[in-house]
Amino acid sequence: MAQQAGGQRSALRSVPEDPEAQSYLQDYATFMEAVPFPSVVVDHRWDVVLANSAFASLFRGIAPHPTAMPGDNFLRFVLFHPDASSVLGEHESRWCLPMLAHFAAAVERHGHDHGLQAIRREIAQDPIMEAAYRQGLPHWVRAVGEAAVEHDGAVRPLLHPDPRWGATDCRIVAETPRTLQDMGCTRLTMVLREPRRPVPAPRRRSRDRRTASHLTVVPTPEA
Repeated sequence: MAQQAGGQRSALRSVPEDPEAQSYLQDYATFMEAVPFPSVVVDHRWDVVLANSAFASLFRGIAPHPTAMPGDNFLRFVLFHPDASSVLGEHESRWCLPMLAHFAAAVERHGHDHGLQAIRREIAQDPIMEAAYRQGLPHWVRAVGEAAVEHDGAVRPLLHPDPRWGATDCRIVAETPRTLQDMGCTRLTMVLREPRRPVPAPRRRSRDRRTASHLTVVPTPEA
């Protein structure tokens, strides 16, 4: 399982049975640990396979959640964790909607995957998120263009718990070697930029919420 606190080397959460693949991932974990920026390897469900210490440090203040911890499944964290907006700036427009778009594409490719179907059911249980997924998302993609959906190269705001960074931006770099691609995995690194001027941190949502929809405004589809 990926580490939830900083200061520890990358850990393997889910590995293939092939010994050579396991050895590769162990060495790749060591390689990732040398990267000073948050870096994570996820599979097609966004289950975290590897995460370095910088990634764990970014989310070190996140409260426990039964299904949506960032070191377990990053998609679930973005969509369902009530504290996600305390780290992911402009959470709804810059993180939730692009992730929903990627999720929709994953469902098209892996429609019978039980893990993806479980996430789809959880989206359906939240009326606001369901409306965003079914009606708002297609309109949003048309309005902003396909480039806004892509992770690689996107610049997105962060609220880093380390005061040396604070409110900053990161450029997401998707850099996946062929061996990881063959395993069905993707690597994303959040390259931190110079801190912006301090801004008040958003208030945390109540801990006793069910799964807390973050989508408060859903674009109205054009007639």
